[in-house]
Amino acid sequence: MRFYSTKNHRFVVSLREAVLRGLAPDGGLFMPVDIPVLEKNVIEAMPEMSFREIAFEMASVFLKDDLSSQQLTAVVEKALNFDVPLRPLTDDLFVLELFHGPTLAFKDFGARFMARLMARFVEEEEKEVTILVATSGDTGSAVASGFLGLRGFRVVLLYPSGMVSEIQEKQLTTIGGNVTALEVEGSFDDCQRLVKSAFVDEDLKKTINLSSANSINIARLIPQSFYYAYAWAQLPEKKSSLAVSVPSGNLGNLTAGLFARAMGIPIKRFVAAMNANDVFLEYLRKGTFTPRRVIPTLSNAMDVGNPSNFYRILDLFDGDAERIRKVVYGVSFNDQQTREAISMIKKRYDYLMDPHGAVGFLALRQFVEEEGAKSWQKIVLETAHPAKFKTAVEECIGEKVPIPERLAECLKKEKFSIKISNKYEEFKQWLTER
Repeated sequence: MRFYSTKNHRFVVSLREAVLRGLAPDGGLFMPVDIPVLEKNVIEAMPEMSFREIAFEMASVFLKDDLSSQQLTAVVEKALNFDVPLRPLTDDLFVLELFHGPTLAFKDFGARFMARLMARFVEEEEKEVTILVATSGDTGSAVASGFLGLRGFRVVLLYPSGMVSEIQEKQLTTIGGNVTALEVEGSFDDCQRLVKSAFVDEDLKKTINLSSANSINIARLIPQSFYYAYAWAQLPEKKSSLAVSVPSGNLGNLTAGLFARAMGIPIKRFVAAMNANDVFLEYLRKGTFTPRRVIPTLSNAMDVGNPSNFYRILDLFDGDAERIRKVVYGVSFNDQQTREAISMIKKRYDYLMDPHGAVGFLALRQFVEEEGAKSWQKIVLETAHPAKFKTAVEECIGEKVPIPERLAECLKKEKFSIKISNKYEEFKQWLTER
């Protein structure tokens, strides 16, 4: 399959080049020249398939020209070796739990798949690949876990100082091995800017073989489309109308859902659930996209003021805002509303949500009320384990949140990070010296 740059549709590369480059030389994001549509019989058979079987079917239409069936099977089996349960809250309201991977967040899907795919592509090369990752919380630890111990890779995580939860910071800074955490004096957008600047720095690329593991890398988005199909497949009844609520920050998760829809998965509408950082909501309402400074919130993984995947969504709909509105409904909520939602969901449904999932729940509820969608089937994506936001969640529900063993272990370790400013020259110097 071939991929083009969102900034120049005539610049077309192979899957291998798109994955290893991460970002096009002109700063554009890679998009598939054609999004393949799944055969009708494949979609009809999905309710009888396991998650990994669905993942293989969807991955193969993207990767069949680049990997053999045996190679692709190995990537899927090694990367996606955890469950994706769909939990019912009512007869037509469900929660898709995306936190059963090694780092307890949905980023595990894309990060682990991408790591195995990259390892397959570079296994015969001798030159080390440096993976740069800007993270607002969960991405960094998921990528680090995916690449930990893989020969030929070093991972550099950039996270905003003081803007991730204590548990998230522990996960980022206690990994060791071939992973280094840089604590950036600034916001997530500063971290993302540093990464993007490195990718268009021709002088730097002469000395360092760079690739990205953020959702700017197309290899992150393709596997995230798999769980949308699996969510639909698990529904006990297949109604004509399905809405999926997606906690939205950098818009990678939403873009992956739109990929799944374009491939034929019957999702009628998406709900882009946002916190105070609602640049995309402004676009949906006014048709203008104006990046702005990040506002720190309780749902910190969504604290993005310049979401890079916006340009992929724009490409999917040929830049037509009205077409986007017909598929994507947007709404935002503040921290107080999020806290109240966590408490309410626990009392009403006996279900514990993290702040991101709570925003998703609120957004879905408003969509149902405004769009008259009470009879629809509805799914909220729960993107992280509530224990990752232990202090905040406990304050909302008035009781202790159990910590999974693998998370408890990392809390016992000592933090190690390197502080740097948000100036690109300092970051570049650090990279070249190491």
